[in-house]
Amino acid sequence: MPALRFLNEALIERIRERFGTPVYVYDQATLEQAAREVMAFPAPCSLVGRYAMKALPNRSVLRIFDAAGLHIDASSGFEAERALAAGIAPDKIQITAQEIPKDLKGLVQRGVLYNACSIHQLRTFGELFPGGELSVRINPGLGSGHNNRTNVGGPSSSFGIWHAKIDEVLAIASEFDLTISGLHTHIGSGGDPEVWKRCAQLTLGIARRLPDLNRLSLGGGFKVARLPDESSADLQDIGRHLAEDLASYVAGRGDAFQLEIEPGSYLVANAGAILAEIMDVVDTHTPASDDAPAEPGHDFLKVDTGMTELLRPSLYGAQHPIHVVPFIRGAAGASLDAAGATGEASTEEVDYVIAGHCCESGDILTPAPGDPEGLAPRRLPRARIGDTLVIEGAGAYAAGMNAKNYNAFPEAAEVLIGLDGEPRLVRERQTLEQALANEI
Repeated sequence: MPALRFLNEALIERIRERFGTPVYVYDQATLEQAAREVMAFPAPCSLVGRYAMKALPNRSVLRIFDAAGLHIDASSGFEAERALAAGIAPDKIQITAQEIPKDLKGLVQRGVLYNACSIHQLRTFGELFPGGELSVRINPGLGSGHNNRTNVGGPSSSFGIWHAKIDEVLAIASEFDLTISGLHTHIGSGGDPEVWKRCAQLTLGIARRLPDLNRLSLGGGFKVARLPDESSADLQDIGRHLAEDLASYVAGRGDAFQLEIEPGSYLVANAGAILAEIMDVVDTHTPASDDAPAEPGHDFLKVDTGMTELLRPSLYGAQHPIHVVPFIRGAAGASLDAAGATGEASTEEVDYVIAGHCCESGDILTPAPGDPEGLAPRRLPRARIGDTLVIEGAGAYAAGMNAKNYNAFPEAAEVLIGLDGEPRLVRERQTLEQALANEI
């Protein structure tokens, strides 16, 4: 079995006993290293790394990235408010949203930047702020993603203003005396440098039609490898592929010109894990009888987590590293099982399907790759009830995107391992009373 990224058995036991399960665990050292890699992206001008906070919006994570020099991309007015509440300066927050925030006027008046993602959004901004300044998101006509649902560019995506409507953008800007100082494109979660180069060339062609630009965002979605056989996007390689075209465009535009990249998953995916308890072990095998041969089925591990903490497998058929870690029975809060477990890992391996705790057939943590309706059992050490299931690669789009309170399960706690190695609570476990607070 591959080694755990930032956890070990002793730390897992401490976290379980102090904070219970299911629990999200984040590692500050890994977060800071990812931030350094983003800030080292090769650019022929000043560079801004803008964290897409939807990936993981906990205020402790926002503050770590703020201290590292990253800015924030908010996908709604509510996310912008959340970033402000975390102490992020308004001029470091940009809203890039599918809908116009209810309090767009108030947020912009407080200094938050706005990125119009449709003709309607652009016109609405002009009506609220004639003579104002903003950015526009343009769909350049090209998309890339590790599956169709993570492709946010091209004709099948509603994100951004379609590139053929640039004349309409310029006409609205003229009508309301708007300064379009920023251009944002985002093609999806692919990491192929050649695709990025083609997209950058398309983007630069659009940029040349916007005379007031002083910042250019190439978006994010840099692919991150969660499993051993996957490859992460190489930011240095992508930067080198773009260097010549970007340098040619930036030349003569002054020292103030700014290039932005907007990673989400890349910054947080492998800095997070979910710890869950194995609650049951069942199978659907039929043994041979005098009348019929044996019929194989599946071995299942039932755990106290699932789509309420991690929706990606059910939504995308996404794959995550999964480990079984023996939990020492007889420790505080634990009980001996019938086998009298010793806390030692079994040398026997079994092909397990991991079932989540929701009463929902789609709550499976081991789907077939890219196929949430298929099953792909994982070969793991034989597990016992009470052992820990560790789901890695769960920093991005886990706590930030889940089936919250389905089956009335409360939100899980979140824990951050500091640079001193000490795990600290950064979000308390929700109570049922809190989940019901707004019911009348």
